[in-house]
Amino acid sequence: MMRTFASLFRNKEIRNKILFTLCMLLIYRIGAAIPVPGVDSAKLAAQISDNSLLSMMNMLGGGAFERMSVFALGVSPYITASIIIQLLSMDVIPALTEMTKSGQQGRQQLDKVTRYLGLVLALVQSFSMVYGFDKQYGILESSRFSTYLYTATILTAGTMFLLWIGDRISMKGIGNGISVIIFAGIVSNMPATFAQVYNIMVAGQSQGAVFNGVLMYLLYILLYLAVIVGVVIMQLAVRKIPIQYTGSSSRGASDITYLPFKINSASVIPVIFASSIITAPQIILSFVNQGAYRKLSDFLSLQKPVGLIIYAVLTFLFTFFYTDLQVDPEKVAENLGKSGAYIPGIRPGNETKTYLHKVINRITVLGATALTVIAVIPHLLPMVTSLPTSVSVGGTGIIIVVGVAMETVAALKGQLTQKQYHGFLK
Repeated sequence: MMRTFASLFRNKEIRNKILFTLCMLLIYRIGAAIPVPGVDSAKLAAQISDNSLLSMMNMLGGGAFERMSVFALGVSPYITASIIIQLLSMDVIPALTEMTKSGQQGRQQLDKVTRYLGLVLALVQSFSMVYGFDKQYGILESSRFSTYLYTATILTAGTMFLLWIGDRISMKGIGNGISVIIFAGIVSNMPATFAQVYNIMVAGQSQGAVFNGVLMYLLYILLYLAVIVGVVIMQLAVRKIPIQYTGSSSRGASDITYLPFKINSASVIPVIFASSIITAPQIILSFVNQGAYRKLSDFLSLQKPVGLIIYAVLTFLFTFFYTDLQVDPEKVAENLGKSGAYIPGIRPGNETKTYLHKVINRITVLGATALTVIAVIPHLLPMVTSLPTSVSVGGTGIIIVVGVAMETVAALKGQLTQKQYHGFLK
């Protein structure tokens, strides 16, 4: 591993890409520290520490949300728009479906539609967020429509600028730019999280309880590492289905290849879906009825058993839903038949489709269970310990961090291999 990274930095082009990516991330972190004018961020920060959903949004934004910086929204509107467009292109809107089948040009048109939708969602989300927070917590110095629109415009512009930074990283840097920005936001907040836990468990204890506090802090770190290991295993775990091709010269093991299916094909999308379903009615009620909004927020709070159970059930069910969208057994069986491949002991056609459907459902049970446990842990711990909701162990952030880190390392290794082959041919 060390030899691989040494080779990366010896390669001038890859080294320049890494430095360019770091420069773009520095711009992102500077922008995340610039607050929006006219906002009392201290009031918002006090509310975030007591709200699990707001704490999760703040974690994904690297602390930009509690400061109400110009990058407070992050790239979440674009991610939401991407999910919506992806769902609508599944034979729901024919024009979008046609774009997905039109090659590179169609993908560019689809990305343009996604960005326009992301712009609209960013403006709507920022306006509703500012309005709701001001009515609930009084975070603005002036509660006028023009102030709401002004603040929402700044937040929307910050989101679109982040998309531009992400594009530059994708074009001239390393990895997927949007994913790298989310990764940087989450990682940048981790030192503050560990420091906060240390102050609670060790520094805040009496002299006689320091030893027990240190043991609890070490246990916290071990739990954090265990969650990371669990996420890595979940990301790498696959179910290999053996397949053979007709016309093989022999039936030996050398003629058998494998069709891999990940136990978590949905990645972190079900968690985002579940969070959106829980927060959407709260946002709508914040405009209509403040009393009903407070009652619903209290009922759906992830700090209480009922809200946490609803969140867990939604995450589990959405894992099956999104996996069904991502992996179509009928298309897989059809592609196997077209390529002259078959599963040993299973007849091609409907029998293959039924078999694949059964296997995918079985492994999705494992993936959905693991994803639900990891998503619930950061909200469950504050209920049974003295840790505040702003402190998280695992959850959405770890899944994203591990996934992006693995993809980026794979991209770096791929570019290094490509350069080595290129040099060999020359």
